[in-house]
Amino acid sequence: MSSSRIYTQGSCSARHYAFLTISFLFLSLVFQLEAADAAVFTVGDSSGWDFSMGNWTDGKHFKAGDVLVFNYDPSQHNVVAVDLNGYNRCSASAKSRTYTSGKDKIMLSKGNHYFICSYPGHCDGGMKIAISVS
Repeated sequence: MSSSRIYTQGSCSARHYAFLTISFLFLSLVFQLEAADAAVFTVGDSSGWDFSMGNWTDGKHFKAGDVLVFNYDPSQHNVVAVDLNGYNRCSASAKSRTYTSGKDKIMLSKGNHYFICSYPGHCDGGMKIAISVS
């Protein structure tokens, strides 16, 4: 009888292990499909990140996981992720994240995102975008 118990416990453990393995594989596949579904947006299209950002977001729908690519000359511009206040005032706070590579890739999460160029006069000149992500 004790050998029967060992066998039963062993088969439950094997079933449990198989279930966990299949669940892990399924979740991995789901996450890969979501990542594959993400879109890549080049900010400003072929013009890149410049002073004509005014209506670049019009007609675009952004989802969590999408990637924004900012192309620009890093000796002349940058990209700063700011809050709504920073966007409206064209100012970055000490907490703002600044990108300076000239080929920045930023993955979007759900919510509102605001980006400016913090070089003097650039944001006021139109180098800023606001994005709502679903």
